[in-house]
Amino acid sequence: MYFFLGNLSILDISCSTISLHKILIHFITGDRTVSYTGCMVQMHMFGSLGSADLLILTAMGYDRYVAICKPLQYHMVMKTGICAILASACWVLGFVQIIPLTFIVCHFSCYFSIEINHFFCDIVPVMKISCDDTSLLELLFFIEGLLTMILIPFVLTFVSYIFIMQAILRIRSSSGRRKAFYTCSSHLTVVILLYTTVFSQYLTPKLSSTMESGKLFALFNTAAVPLFNPIIYSLKNKDVKMALKRSCVMLDPKK
Repeated sequence: MYFFLGNLSILDISCSTISLHKILIHFITGDRTVSYTGCMVQMHMFGSLGSADLLILTAMGYDRYVAICKPLQYHMVMKTGICAILASACWVLGFVQIIPLTFIVCHFSCYFSIEINHFFCDIVPVMKISCDDTSLLELLFFIEGLLTMILIPFVLTFVSYIFIMQAILRIRSSSGRRKAFYTCSSHLTVVILLYTTVFSQYLTPKLSSTMESGKLFALFNTAAVPLFNPIIYSLKNKDVKMALKRSCVMLDPKK
């Protein structure tokens, strides 16, 4: 689990750095411009890292499935080599999937505006200011972007948790059920948090969604979610909880 957590942390830090660094530059220097090459690189990197993030969470769901449903086989199934292959596949697939979308956007011939209604270069805001026909890009974005990068990882994670819940319900003792659920509670919380923001950002109907709400969900996804992830996982750590208890005792004058 901690091996995949390390990968998730790297992805969260990288995704926040890629998307939010221009905001910091704007606050410090007042410069709101971005080069065309920088915009395309930012768009590709954000899509790649976001896709790899969802795939790593899917691999973590499988890891929790093996830990709860097949505990005696866990160390045989989730060997170091297998974990490394799963993580490498998530990284490679995340970066490869976004290439066709980036390729089409890079070959747009003109734009009717030089201003992007967003705080970083994302595919949808860039697509909205293009003069070219974007029907092919929209179709590819739906098929490859939404189905392959979002819905398939979501379905695989959902299926893993169906088997996990079935295994938990078969446990007779309440303490055993609590312990089994506690094992996957942090991952389940992060999955719900991330997919809620991603679905709200990219899968809301066009009639009800606006660029302002999209920017709000994007900001929450790039800034708040990476901030919450280490907090959520740290609260499960016994050493962290003991340190929090010791600090509370030191702050309480009665104790």
